[in-house]
Amino acid sequence: MKLFKHTYPMVFILAAALFMGSCQLGKHYTRPNLDLPQTLDSLNVDSTSIADYPWEQIYTDTTLRALIRKTLEYNKDMKMAAARVKEMAAMKRIDFANLFPSVEARPYAKKEGDNYGGDNYDSDNQFDLKANISWELDLWGKLRWARDKSLAEFMGSIENQRALKMSLIAQVAQAYFELVALDNELSIVEKTVDARRESLRLARVRYEGGLTSETAFRQAQVELAKTATMVPDLERKIALKENEIAFLTGEYPHHIKRSVLPENVMFPVSLPVGLPSTLLERRPDIRQAEQSLVAANAAVGVAYTKLFPSITLTANLGAESEELSDLLKSPYYLISGTLLQPIFAMGKNRAMLKAKKAAYEQSVYSYEKVVLNAFKETYNAIVEFNKVKEIYETRLRLEQASKSTLDLAQLQYLNGVIGYMDLLDAQRTYLDAQIGLSNAVRDKQISIVKLYKALGGGWKE
Repeated sequence: MKLFKHTYPMVFILAAALFMGSCQLGKHYTRPNLDLPQTLDSLNVDSTSIADYPWEQIYTDTTLRALIRKTLEYNKDMKMAAARVKEMAAMKRIDFANLFPSVEARPYAKKEGDNYGGDNYDSDNQFDLKANISWELDLWGKLRWARDKSLAEFMGSIENQRALKMSLIAQVAQAYFELVALDNELSIVEKTVDARRESLRLARVRYEGGLTSETAFRQAQVELAKTATMVPDLERKIALKENEIAFLTGEYPHHIKRSVLPENVMFPVSLPVGLPSTLLERRPDIRQAEQSLVAANAAVGVAYTKLFPSITLTANLGAESEELSDLLKSPYYLISGTLLQPIFAMGKNRAMLKAKKAAYEQSVYSYEKVVLNAFKETYNAIVEFNKVKEIYETRLRLEQASKSTLDLAQLQYLNGVIGYMDLLDAQRTYLDAQIGLSNAVRDKQISIVKLYKALGGGWKE
């Protein structure tokens, strides 16, 4: 009972310190004032946005969905980001624990005996059972600023994970559409090679029959060889694109299953993009930048409070005795307080405060840069989405006209109305038109990917 009586003063001191620890000096975080545009799209002022839709509703290709799911589960960057979240959660727990007293137990036993001269045995045993309590009083808020900093860093790691998820979904989708487009382009070229072989056969027949000069025959050989060289180049690009997708999914290079490029991708006249303020709340890269800003502000608070004295209370409670049986009958306590006041450090603490303020200033500019970049990406994505539809329509008309021209040129060439060079021009134009149309279909798909990503879609669980 005596031991507990002696603890009353310590309990009183701790309660008083807890009451006094309600002050947190320093400037609390406020979001920088951003002069945001009124709208994201002059044709749309609705608050709804396609970014509110889950990515499964945006990408309907089942093969692509499977690749995205595999990427989100096995991608190495995603796994590193998840591990980073765990690390920051543990660090947050440490700074939170620093707000409370730490208690350590120290049992100790010593049995010692000496016998000088052989007939003077002396026993010097000692048994201790002590507890050490230490508590740094957070009078000015230093420990709470440290807690706020670690909490912001933890939240930033979560936003980084979300931003990575959003980016990976877009990367896989874009790479997939590019791969499908390369397949289609290869199919176009292979069909063109077959057509060139037939043209070469006709040129040989007409040359051997004396209907055309050797120049036309040789030019047909050149065009066949020239077109054939496109095949291995496209096969190379396809293999590299497959390897890129395999890497994103966390696998070694292998063949990637995919569908065929559709003849057209039907889009609505316009897609809802939402209001400018929604970007700040939805895009995880902006939210991550803001958490970095919060952490930098908290670091300023930590540096500022270090200019003031710190008080640490310690208490040693326990018992000690020379005999183990008397241990609980021998209470022991020691209560002390330490005041640490910065007096002279060659301006180190004030220099640290200036450094943290400068770091906060950098974080403000970094945050503003991230916001500006987000709006740039969004405006670019809106422009691409609106214009790529026009590009597709013009390329579709070009492909149809080129096909009609080629059919007519082939008929005229067989009837001797036009020369081989005229037919060759028609074939070249049609090949370019086919590839251009294929790329336009690809670009329509990718424009949705970019717009969806720019608006912050794809990361929500």
